[in-house]
Amino acid sequence: MKKLVQPIKDIMQSYKDVLIKKDHCSCRIPQNSEVIKIIKLTKEIIFPGYFSTKQLRETSDKKTTKRFVKKLHKILKKQIKYSLLYMADEEKSKDLAKKSCVLCIEFLKRIPKMRALIYKDVEAHFEGDPAALNRDQVIISYPGLYATVIHRMAHELDDLGVRVIPRMMSEFAHRETGIDINPSAKIGEYFFIDHGTGVVIGETTEIGNHVKIYQGVTLGAMSLRKGQKLKGVKRHPTIGNHVTIYAGASILGGQSLIGDHSIIGANVFITGSIPEKSIVTMKAMELETRENKVDESIS
Repeated sequence: MKKLVQPIKDIMQSYKDVLIKKDHCSCRIPQNSEVIKIIKLTKEIIFPGYFSTKQLRETSDKKTTKRFVKKLHKILKKQIKYSLLYMADEEKSKDLAKKSCVLCIEFLKRIPKMRALIYKDVEAHFEGDPAALNRDQVIISYPGLYATVIHRMAHELDDLGVRVIPRMMSEFAHRETGIDINPSAKIGEYFFIDHGTGVVIGETTEIGNHVKIYQGVTLGAMSLRKGQKLKGVKRHPTIGNHVTIYAGASILGGQSLIGDHSIIGANVFITGSIPEKSIVTMKAMELETRENKVDESIS
């Protein structure tokens, strides 16, 4: 169509004027659509029957499990291969293709361990929320658990040395739930995120067991002005066991340690360590009530 000639010409010119440089051009990059399939398949294996149209059962039969595992293996192996080739800046490599298969099998072997951890996360969400109807409701609808489950997957891949894919997983969870957990963050057992929107957990964060956090909590870095020079440095806080962090609290810095059995109140700003068994709160704000002098005859 003649109407498209000028727009195409302008776009082609923009490629020359504004070069968005690719870091690697000789290989494919993992694909978001396939990574989402990996998440959904792994979730189906972890929670058999919960996300299908069939009646719920306690366990999956061997035939169904085999079908899901084979499908997951096929997709994950290919995406890991793309990740390895991308990081190596190569178009083809037999060694990397073999390594992708090894890493994929290792991830599949870790699913039982993931399920054991996630079972405890389900318990934490159910026991910690009096509004929870039952565990089924928690599994199929709670965003805090959903983000945690995806983090468990992403963290295992990250721990295996797979790059790119874990962050794609965590960003998918971020888009879906508003909860941003870096794949490298270390999170213990019985983890509970209540409500969840706006939660940020940075790369070098370490979280103990039986920790409960509310919406808007940030476990972040003090300053990122040095940018890439901070790579590999402990920049985010360490949270002990049996800690509760209420809505809007910010705990920043790699030297910040929150002691066991502590309670961090809403909207506090912490840049240092807190002893165990502490309660940290903001001083009560003063409320003022004034007469509403709106002339009702005008409305």
